[in-house]
Amino acid sequence: DNRMHKGFGCIWLVRMATKGYAVLHTGQKMPLIGLGTWKSEPGQVQEALQHSLEIGYRHIDCAAVYNNEAEIGHTLQEKVGIDKPVSREDIFVTSKLWNTKHHPEDVEPSCRKSLKDLKLTYLDLYLIHWPHGFERGDIAFPKNPDDTMRYDYVDYKETWKAMEKLVDKGLVKAIGLSNFNSRQIDDIINIATIKPAVLQVECHPYLAQNELIAHCQKRGLVVTAYSPLGSPDRMWRKADEPVLLEEPSIVSLGKKYGKSPAQVVLRWQVQRGVIAIPKSVNPARIAQNIQVFDFTLTEDEIKIIGSLDRNWRYIVPLITVDGKSVPRDAAHPLYPFNDAY
Repeated sequence: DNRMHKGFGCIWLVRMATKGYAVLHTGQKMPLIGLGTWKSEPGQVQEALQHSLEIGYRHIDCAAVYNNEAEIGHTLQEKVGIDKPVSREDIFVTSKLWNTKHHPEDVEPSCRKSLKDLKLTYLDLYLIHWPHGFERGDIAFPKNPDDTMRYDYVDYKETWKAMEKLVDKGLVKAIGLSNFNSRQIDDIINIATIKPAVLQVECHPYLAQNELIAHCQKRGLVVTAYSPLGSPDRMWRKADEPVLLEEPSIVSLGKKYGKSPAQVVLRWQVQRGVIAIPKSVNPARIAQNIQVFDFTLTEDEIKIIGSLDRNWRYIVPLITVDGKSVPRDAAHPLYPFNDAY
């Protein structure tokens, strides 16, 4: 009976939202709120992570291209492990394979480099950061003189096969995808021996990703939302862009529950069964972001927030061509955002 099934789904999501974690198809428990580390400056990320671990964060989202994994590693070494405040089994650490490392023979060395920097023996989750590749080598953003990227066209299915070997070798517990569209996810599933456990994508009330989330949940992938608060600190923000955290309906729900607009938005995600990884280096906000398990939005309130969706993508690298701002990678055949979802 479909109605019953739907009911169970709701109960399951609410139960999950009160427990504070999602369960991956591997059986791993992935905390619903994690600390994002993108754009965290050197010096700041260590303090942010120390504070986060002290107040109960157990999920850290990293990536090689953020250029701060070595710093994160210093804190993990101090705080995590035998005879340390936090045991290794209790934290969930994600890292990501960068676009210049898609060739199968580059995958394991890249993973090992992240492990070395993070001072860990295994990762809980390792993601392919984007479906499209850049020119191989050690320059993270290999560019032509006109600022366009130098691409590589290796098939992500080849990359995936190399990712699977990392699980077999015990270097990572689970593997997944980031910034892939629904068609590309299915592409991977069709050839996978080890299925992707997680999809990480930009997701917030202005980009609700309802179809993509439904697609993933049907296929057993858990979704992680990056920039869940609309990435208010991004450098390329335009003055006339809507500011998610000033949205009147979100502000008024915050007043109703005695919560900040950010807490309302994060609560909306976890109630939908979506993991969120807000980035902050501000101790008060770091603490606030994890305090979302002591109130529950009604179904109507979830719908109100969901109705703000305007398919507004903030995190798209842009370049100027003929005086116009255009998505930098849109001409790459594996660029994900040319599809509807």
